[in-house]
Amino acid sequence: MEEKVLEILRETFELDTVDATCSQASCEAWDSMGQLNLVAELEDVFDISLEPEEIGAMKCFDDIINILKTKGVKP
Repeated sequence: MEEKVLEILRETFELDTVDATCSQASCEAWDSMGQLNLVAELEDVFDISLEPEEIGAMKCFDDIINILKTKGVKP
């Protein structure tokens, strides 16, 4: 799951490289529109539906992983 999330982050934000330190603070492309694109891709790839509170809580790679785990996505 972690590798897939990294791939989604890299593609969504058009980054050359990405690692587990990726966050809103370190990625200029991770703005409000980027967040919407990220959520759409995560919901599509992992076949889940994210609640507004969960979307608002996604501020870094670790947040995404923790939220996906609560949704039953297996590592």
